[in-house]
Amino acid sequence: MLEVIGSKEAVETLPGSGSYLDTDDLRDQSYDDVNRALRKVPGVYIREEDGYGLFPNISLRGVDPGRSAKVMILEDGVPQAPAPYSAPSAYYSPTAGRMRGLEVLKGSSQVRHGPHITGGVINYLSTEIPGNEAGYFKLLYGDDDELRTHAWYGDTVTTGAGRVGFLAEGFFRRTDGFKHIDGTPDFRDTDETGLENDDFNLKFSWEPDSGVYQRFELKLGRTDIDADETYLGLTDRDFRTDPYRRYSASRFDNIATQQDRVALSHFIALSDATDLSTVIYNNEFERNWFKLASVNGNNLSRALAEGGNDLAVLKGEAAGQFTNRNNSREYYSRGIHSLLSHRFATGGAEHELSVGLRVHGDQIDRFQQDEVFTQEANGTISDRQVQPEGAAGDRIQETLAVAVNVDDRIRMGRLTITPGIRFERLDLEYEQDQRRSDGGGSPDSGEDDLDLLGGGIGATWRQNANWSFFGGVFRGFSPPGPRAAIRSDLKEETSLSTEAGVRFSNDARSLRSEVTVFRTDFDDLVVVDNVGASAGGSGETTSVGEVVSQGVELSLAWDPSIARGWAVSTPLFVSATYTDAEIANASTSGDAESIFSGGDDGNEVPYIPDYQFTVGAALEAARWKVDLTGTYVDSSFASASNTSRQVDPSGNPDARFGRIDSFFVVDASAKYRLDNGWRLLAGAHNLLDREYMASRLPHGPRPGKPRFVYMGLEADFN
Repeated sequence: MLEVIGSKEAVETLPGSGSYLDTDDLRDQSYDDVNRALRKVPGVYIREEDGYGLFPNISLRGVDPGRSAKVMILEDGVPQAPAPYSAPSAYYSPTAGRMRGLEVLKGSSQVRHGPHITGGVINYLSTEIPGNEAGYFKLLYGDDDELRTHAWYGDTVTTGAGRVGFLAEGFFRRTDGFKHIDGTPDFRDTDETGLENDDFNLKFSWEPDSGVYQRFELKLGRTDIDADETYLGLTDRDFRTDPYRRYSASRFDNIATQQDRVALSHFIALSDATDLSTVIYNNEFERNWFKLASVNGNNLSRALAEGGNDLAVLKGEAAGQFTNRNNSREYYSRGIHSLLSHRFATGGAEHELSVGLRVHGDQIDRFQQDEVFTQEANGTISDRQVQPEGAAGDRIQETLAVAVNVDDRIRMGRLTITPGIRFERLDLEYEQDQRRSDGGGSPDSGEDDLDLLGGGIGATWRQNANWSFFGGVFRGFSPPGPRAAIRSDLKEETSLSTEAGVRFSNDARSLRSEVTVFRTDFDDLVVVDNVGASAGGSGETTSVGEVVSQGVELSLAWDPSIARGWAVSTPLFVSATYTDAEIANASTSGDAESIFSGGDDGNEVPYIPDYQFTVGAALEAARWKVDLTGTYVDSSFASASNTSRQVDPSGNPDARFGRIDSFFVVDASAKYRLDNGWRLLAGAHNLLDREYMASRLPHGPRPGKPRFVYMGLEADFN
């Protein structure tokens, strides 16, 4: 079990900015969407896509949010993106609903984690093996026939061979979805736009009865997701009329994913001053997203903006053809990571020196196949043709990476300084399927290598028991995938980030606050293709050039009842971010269809709002609690060209371009404890039922989730 922060209290000792969301932060409002949970963290920007958090698009401090490719996604310290080096776009996120916490790192304190360290780190914390017999059960039912069940049971016992523990856990979610599909004479299942998520986990631990303390832990897990989700959005006019509509041509769209994971970790206290932790991990991921790729051979986003016959075909109102592509992928991500920590003193300074080594390999194997549907004028499908294999850009990308990091936390009275450095050596391989040449980018295969160097220094000054100050300078990097590096000679993205902040907590610990000023200068900002060649885009990863992101983050938690001795607790919190993220040169993106093309010096970075904040208030007594949270997100541009029109820089109609309006969403929840220890649950997400546009990607306007009302039961067993 590897944590990157450890607790809410440990945040106060970080040499950089960070946040820790504990079990109550996730459970209180029954969040299973990591997007909603992360709204509580300043400096995090979210581009929603499906309303359920299946495919998060997360940015930290202004990096490209696309598929969270620039953020290190970890679970218990282990990389969780299907192939974080070879294909960092994450079409998988750990199931937030089964987690006990989330850790978010920004700034210089992320030096131990790579390879994408220009943004930050998000570490999902899974359920721990309990020290004594314990369990948990939750059953929830809500709108759209949503049913959720989460249960775990575990224990640790003393045997002749030492202490042995186990945990068995399951999380299951079903929903019909909140959208509806236009019906046709041969299609009547118009409300089937939901998902199924099955998540199983087993853990075993052993603390042998030996001369030195050791702990072994084996973690096994599997997640299966089946979702009737689509890339296709709506026209602006149809969105304003009914944002939860889907056109009939999207009725075949479906994504099925499967992740199998195993991790074996070992901790040993070599002495009172030296610890060694090691984890060996293997993640295997498969997915197939069968989704619309074109209509009458034309781009879907252009059809939405331009209208005409192509749009009529999508709506099932005209004869024509549309193509779906089986976006089939197989991934693996495996490696071994060791961290040696040694504590010692030199003169008046106390040191905690850590040296880490990781050997990691990952791969993506693309196998894609097109199917062409012929549609009659009334929307009926009259023919379905499967195209030849190997005609849709199949390829393999593979990376072997060796990473070394060194950092030293040096305490000298009130001052703590933490210098750190990270080096990675990447061996890249790329092989294009020889049955098809996708042109304009030979070679069809090749090898390359990259050397990456990053690091920095952070410092904390503890003025007294109430006030502390921190700051740091950090050089980050984020490598391109093998295809972009080999075919296009694309170099790594680099950044120089600086931050300074102040933390305050009063004597009663009823008030805690943190204010951080930050600036990140990106060189060669690398952006992934917005929709990919599989859905009508070029499929190219490109460089935008220089970007500057700067701003202020505020977090505040206050419970006035603590100082006043009230019988009812009144916890309040505020999380707010101001960001000025601008392109610092004319965009160098060579992809004409990229939302980053056409960006001029001084234009705003897409999907990074100037202002956003989340505020919350609760009332809590011995047997009950009510909670209210409101989130405001400012308007933003959907493209670097900063146009309010649905037109790309070449003048072509494109529904991915335009603005995203501001929105304010309120979530509410209530709990009541019964005499037998069970708790009754009730609540609502988007309580005011606000209709808002969450994104214009992948293809046209997409809505946020409408009001979702739920009720349920919950209990802890000890």
